[in-house]
Amino acid sequence: MIRIQNLKAGYNGIEVLHKLNLNVGAGEIVALIGPNGAGKSTVLKSIFSLADIFEGKIFFKDKDITKLKTHELIELGISFVPQGRQVFASMTVLENLQMGTFVITDQKVAEININDVFKKFPILKSKQGELAGNLSGGQQQLLAIARALIQNPQLLLMDEPSLGLDPKTMKEIFAKIEEIRNEGIAILMVEQNAKQAIEIADRTYVLESGEVALEGGKEILENTKIKDIYFGGDIAV
Repeated sequence: MIRIQNLKAGYNGIEVLHKLNLNVGAGEIVALIGPNGAGKSTVLKSIFSLADIFEGKIFFKDKDITKLKTHELIELGISFVPQGRQVFASMTVLENLQMGTFVITDQKVAEININDVFKKFPILKSKQGELAGNLSGGQQQLLAIARALIQNPQLLLMDEPSLGLDPKTMKEIFAKIEEIRNEGIAILMVEQNAKQAIEIADRTYVLESGEVALEGGKEILENTKIKDIYFGGDIAV
């Protein structure tokens, strides 16, 4: 689905990622975990043309997308749910969703996609006339995800989807992410809740200082380094 080769990327001439290699297969959830400043969000922003790429290539379904603009990436089937939800607080839920249809030229298709999203997220349908700023944190996160799904992505990039959520809401968000994967959408997810991310991911990359330090499936939960860094030596916590 997406393949990153020898990527050097960053911002304003400062390199954050150093010859990074990574791939996501069709229908996979791939998690990116690591300490603050490791470059996790920069991976997503590099794919979505929001960071500066100095060297390397990014391929989507074997097409070189390294130099494409963001709107071209959306048209190809890549959507992004940014960190912090970033809904339009002074607009209604419905208006927020309509903002996600800007790349859809057929109005009927846009309406069908919004209705499809309402079927997936009934809470948003019931609140479609409310201001997004009045929603709970979890509902705003669902709205941000729904807005990205309206674009019919084949690959969904998600930056810290559980950030700032209580445990119950966090569990609901992760369940929704698995539902999205089960519908055939590949997901590349940056997540600060390392244990939960590893548990729902097909594969996980651990980033340190802009490089891949470890890659694996759920078995990396047993890795001593992972336990010590993320769980204080006790994976059960």
